[in-house]
Amino acid sequence: MTPQQIFLLGLLGCVLALFAWGRWRYDIIAFAALMAATLGGTVPFEEVFSGFGHPATVTVALVLVVSAGLRNAGAVDLVARYVLPPVKAPTRQIGLLASVGGALSTFMNNVGALALLMPAALQVAARAGHSPAIILMPLSFGCILGGLVTLIGTPPNIIIATFRGQATGTPFTMFDFSPVGGILALAGIAFVALIGWRLIPRARAARQSPRDLFAIDNYVSEAEVPEDSPSVGRSLKEMDELAAEKDATVLRLIRGDRRIDGPSRLQQIEAGDILIVEVSPTSLEGLLSALALRPPEKRHETRKLLGITETEMMEAVVLPRSVIEGRTAEGLRLRDRFGVNLVAVSRKGRPYRGRLRSFRFQAGDVLLAEGDPERLTSVITTLGCLALGRRGMVITSVRWAVLSMAIFGAAIAAATLGFLSMPVALGLAAVAMVLLNIVPLRELYSSVDWPVIVLLAAMIPVGGALQTTGTTDLLATGLLELAAGVPPAVILAVIIVITMTLSDIINNAATAVLMAPLAMAIAGKLGVSADPFLMGVAVGASCAFLTPIGHQNNTIILGPGGYAFGDYWRMGLPLEILIVTIAVPAILWVWPL
Repeated sequence: MTPQQIFLLGLLGCVLALFAWGRWRYDIIAFAALMAATLGGTVPFEEVFSGFGHPATVTVALVLVVSAGLRNAGAVDLVARYVLPPVKAPTRQIGLLASVGGALSTFMNNVGALALLMPAALQVAARAGHSPAIILMPLSFGCILGGLVTLIGTPPNIIIATFRGQATGTPFTMFDFSPVGGILALAGIAFVALIGWRLIPRARAARQSPRDLFAIDNYVSEAEVPEDSPSVGRSLKEMDELAAEKDATVLRLIRGDRRIDGPSRLQQIEAGDILIVEVSPTSLEGLLSALALRPPEKRHETRKLLGITETEMMEAVVLPRSVIEGRTAEGLRLRDRFGVNLVAVSRKGRPYRGRLRSFRFQAGDVLLAEGDPERLTSVITTLGCLALGRRGMVITSVRWAVLSMAIFGAAIAAATLGFLSMPVALGLAAVAMVLLNIVPLRELYSSVDWPVIVLLAAMIPVGGALQTTGTTDLLATGLLELAAGVPPAVILAVIIVITMTLSDIINNAATAVLMAPLAMAIAGKLGVSADPFLMGVAVGASCAFLTPIGHQNNTIILGPGGYAFGDYWRMGLPLEILIVTIAVPAILWVWPL
């Protein structure tokens, strides 16, 4: 091995270890690796930032913009409205939801498809009396499987298509992925609908709604202000500070049948007022003593008290890379800045019973927020969370929905027929949607998942360095020596399994960037077509079903479904085995060696 190869292999090992560790964001790790490769002399200075203009990077960004346009115009809501009728039988309900999610994911980002369908799916499940746990994982997997079907369904397909174009001069086109991807999507969705949901632990299936996670009746209490209490005359803001010392939160001030607290918190306490406080049962007595309060003579039902005025409680899930991820509730100052109370939080299906002020949010956490109904949904969106209630259509006119679909359809047709390249076609579609204000300028950049863009832009030059230094040939030779005498079909299966394994612990786009050159090198040494091996990488990179960290969809459903980390493999492992079993003959049938 040359010094450059040793350096790159060591760098690659460090990158994979840091990806798997998960302590730092993957875009930061990838960019640091790019800088290290540049200083190590394996990436030329003039090519350091070439990844930012790479067709794969540009295409992924434009797909996200166009997906935002379809969402804003109500095109997806229009489809979901007519194809999601209430169904009682769980097999039919799960099959329908997973099928719709898969269908939407063929032409838009699969994370966006899940985010759009999840609130509706929870409502459909509630009406049918089904637990979210048996609905959400099949829906997530269905959305992931749908991305296999087209070029723009998932970033790995875009990366593989672009890599083939650079290597052979002819990239994969829009529907080259459809024969194999369609077979796998149909088989996978059939599995999760007929068998997969039955593998979810019974304990998860017992819960009926996201709010059941919190058991707020045990942690939200009433306290009455006696006539001789020193709290009489204090401002509500002073009460907030005193309550905080006892790890409690004053949610509401009720006088008679009216809520009188406001955003300023300057209202003065009077005798006979009722305070609604969030406090653990063990701390309640200490709170009442410190604030000179007493339990009310007539206790009301907690949920009715919280809904006594025009306010609303709403569950929301923290999305990956949300602005609140890694921050504490106290640091966010939700009440002061947004007029929203944090009532409860759960993580991995378990309610948090510690100090809410010091709780540090992670992706997949479910929070219960309370506030003005007219502002609550927009505040939750601003915080980078997904409200677990049915969302209204942003543009309700059918005309706009049809127009957005026509723009998208024209772009796909132009790229498929060879009139334009895919990046140019999608770029024109994005410009049209911005000019028509379907994608407002303020949303143009926020609709792009920039960490993924930076990840791709950083890893593409590193992947190129693996090729130019002969490192991929070295790895290919080592793998073939270990598999000496093994038929190419078995090696293809091994490539898919390795790619799946990497994708379960690191980002799927990074997996595709790293595995594509290796697959090409193995095909070259075997003297066979590279197409089946590239298709194998595309399939493996997109099929991350074993963990909640392998794909953003799996992270999003973690909290609302009440899943534990180990629940995913129960359905995911047999699904991955099924995918490999079907993928190898399907790939070799459509793309012969």
